[in-house]
Amino acid sequence: MARVPKVALATAAAVALSVLVAPAPAQATPPNIPSHSTAVSRLNSLTVAPESHQSSYSRDLFPHWITITGTCNTREQVLKRDGSNVIVDANCYPTSGSWYSPYDGLTRTSPAEISIDHVVPLAEAWRSGAWAWSTAHRQTYANDLGGPELWAVTGSVNSSKGDKDPAAWKPPRAAFHCTYARAWIQVKWYYALSVDSAEKSALASMLNTC
Repeated sequence: MARVPKVALATAAAVALSVLVAPAPAQATPPNIPSHSTAVSRLNSLTVAPESHQSSYSRDLFPHWITITGTCNTREQVLKRDGSNVIVDANCYPTSGSWYSPYDGLTRTSPAEISIDHVVPLAEAWRSGAWAWSTAHRQTYANDLGGPELWAVTGSVNSSKGDKDPAAWKPPRAAFHCTYARAWIQVKWYYALSVDSAEKSALASMLNTC
């Protein structure tokens, strides 16, 4: 039987190891995610209060996917921002590209399989203080491209999340918990929304993974 050179064996082992430890694909992320220390400080500054006004919530109270520029609405802007090699048609709808979903580590090539997640869900925002906002302020929140509120993720993981806060749901990809918590805290802090005690505890635990 022919002997395999040691160099070839070493190369094959290195390739196999690189597959095992390969990092998650690079992808664009929403802007203004705070550092760990800033997130800790901002979490501690949030008002802790029970959620309220759940019975009066309606998604229609948050006008979303408004036109941002030309024919592109908010959803399409996020698909262009967060995807790789995205090509769009005259209506700004992607005709090709790929999207890496950081919540679950999956990559999809069909925009129909991608949802745009509000990291702090609209219903959660409502229960945490947005019930008192004007419709215009809620529209700004629902279409916010200037902060880490909107994420392109698989439709299945977005459905599993629903309107749950981190005390009830965390991204299945544990390596993302640190970033998820920092993004969640930034949104709550920027919009002066409250947290409940279980939510705050869950966020603090997630920050400990950073």
